[in-house]
Amino acid sequence: MDHFLLLFVLTICLVGASWGESEAEILIQFKNSLSNYESALQNWNAWGSSPCTGNHPNWTGLRCSNGTILGLKLENMGLMGVIDIDTLTGLPLLRTLSFMNNSFDGPLPDVNKLTSLKALYLSYNFFSGEIREDGFANMNALQKVYLARNQFSGNIPKSLAALPRLSQLSLEGNRFQGKIPDFHQKDLEMVNLANNLLEGRIPDSLSMMDSSLFAGNKDLCGKPLPQCKSSKKRTIIIIITVVGGSVVSLAAIAAVYYIFSGRTIKSQFKKGQEKNGSNIGAPRKDARSLCCKENHGKVLSGSSHYKKLEKAKLHFFRNDREKFELQDLLRASAEVLGSGSFGSSYKAVLLDGRAMVVKRFRQMNNNIGKEEFHEHMGKLGMLYHPNLLTPVAFCYRKEEKLLVFDYVPNCSLASHLHARRAPGQSGLDWPTRLKIIKGVAQGLAYLHRELPSLAVPHGHLKSSNVLLDNNFEPLLTDYGLVPLINKEHAQQFMVAYKSPEFTQYNRTTRKTDVWSLGIMILELLTGKFPVNYLRQGKGGSGNADLATWVNSVVREEWTGEVFDKDMKATMNGEGEMLKLLKIGMCCCETNIERRWDLKEAVDKIQELKERDSDMEDCSSYGSEGDGYSSRAITEDDFSFSVNA
Repeated sequence: MDHFLLLFVLTICLVGASWGESEAEILIQFKNSLSNYESALQNWNAWGSSPCTGNHPNWTGLRCSNGTILGLKLENMGLMGVIDIDTLTGLPLLRTLSFMNNSFDGPLPDVNKLTSLKALYLSYNFFSGEIREDGFANMNALQKVYLARNQFSGNIPKSLAALPRLSQLSLEGNRFQGKIPDFHQKDLEMVNLANNLLEGRIPDSLSMMDSSLFAGNKDLCGKPLPQCKSSKKRTIIIIITVVGGSVVSLAAIAAVYYIFSGRTIKSQFKKGQEKNGSNIGAPRKDARSLCCKENHGKVLSGSSHYKKLEKAKLHFFRNDREKFELQDLLRASAEVLGSGSFGSSYKAVLLDGRAMVVKRFRQMNNNIGKEEFHEHMGKLGMLYHPNLLTPVAFCYRKEEKLLVFDYVPNCSLASHLHARRAPGQSGLDWPTRLKIIKGVAQGLAYLHRELPSLAVPHGHLKSSNVLLDNNFEPLLTDYGLVPLINKEHAQQFMVAYKSPEFTQYNRTTRKTDVWSLGIMILELLTGKFPVNYLRQGKGGSGNADLATWVNSVVREEWTGEVFDKDMKATMNGEGEMLKLLKIGMCCCETNIERRWDLKEAVDKIQELKERDSDMEDCSSYGSEGDGYSSRAITEDDFSFSVNA
């Protein structure tokens, strides 16, 4: 009898569950709590296909497994309104939730109701206020929490620090204050607390992390930052500073004059100007100089322009950033990172440990007045996207302009593709390269949405202008500058003016950035340095560029050897690599009418996977060692006509 009763109860439970709302109904109800979703979530409707078919999502922004929703990824959509957590609790297998780079505001939603969540991404929104102490209570599965670039304040809640499985925490760019709580997770990889209002000693459990993760908190101390000083020691230091201040100042001035009145910095600037001229070296040599571990020990104050800049003022883009004076940068010990198309770049480390990059622009259009320059900089400073390196501050002078950025330690994409590696050191693998190009495409699409008035919203998209963070997420730089650069200089050096439409017809269009994206895709896949970057002005160098080379080999039978030999591929990933190669060629189409537009290119890139999913004979290709195919790849693999 008891067995029959138990069976009856289980049957009722199962039938009751089937009577509940479907996943489609839950998503529709959740969508109705949002605003500004019309264009982004068009295919979220009850009359179309189901949200998931097996592992394939039919609705935008879903992650599916066996027909069930595992995650929501609604990023970069301009969404507003309320994140209805209560409705999402109807998705019991929900594991990841991402609303990065939208326009949500107000307090942190009650995410602790989603007790099975493994990853939460809410960075780059407008959330504000204090987070309750129990805001993350009972979320024992949560491993990754990203709340960066919001306006949270108050203390870091202890329930967040106590998450047992926490591995990555990103809280930078908020207004958290007070002391850092203890973190004792054994699998903790990263805790980014930079640019907040935190104070006191850094806990021992975080002492082995990089100092950049704590930069911008002026009252933090202890390893990896400088040691904490007792109040008694601080008093002694103040007395010594006051008494010996004049002596120290005189000594410093004398030292600076002695060291830098000679040729060191001046010769660096001269070298930079030579590099900006016609004497451009070979690609491999140039690529090596792009790595940020070159040219150590220089000081900005050695510049002959130092005295002229002393009275200049830095203008910050955001009020929630810890401010500093231009003099703090000029006097900081700095490394010369290199000389690019626009001028020299320096890494300057402030006294509080923050590492900044200062770019000197000496080819700005002098016909643009101060007000117009400030207005354009204001537009660039309002751009926030996970794949953009947004400037921190700028300085305007008629003779030259300075832009200040956060320092990105992992160098550029160009350096990872082209710099000489030690024997046995592998290059970027296929999953990493795919991750990078997806991020580049997303950042470029964001620029095109947010800068509709610019014919070429980026204008200088190339591998050396794509920086990589510690997780190999790409960050676009040197974007939106076409209106500010002297016309002759821009046409000689900027990538947009190497495009077929400019070299042949003296014009650029919204598709010009698409051509630059295509060249980068080919560079990423082949590992070859594009001659396109080295061409100056019309006519070019006479050498075959990268797109022409790929076109020529597509006309013949060729093998997977076209791909970079330094790239380790995912097993059975060649089909996806071929798809990306096709996308690159469609973006590089010389005929601008046949060239893909950006939306089509970005959509196709986002559909790519690490492994082949729709090629029946993929398993027969390649070996476990490299994942490449030995079969001949012909023009039939491409659905577009190949032009000479």
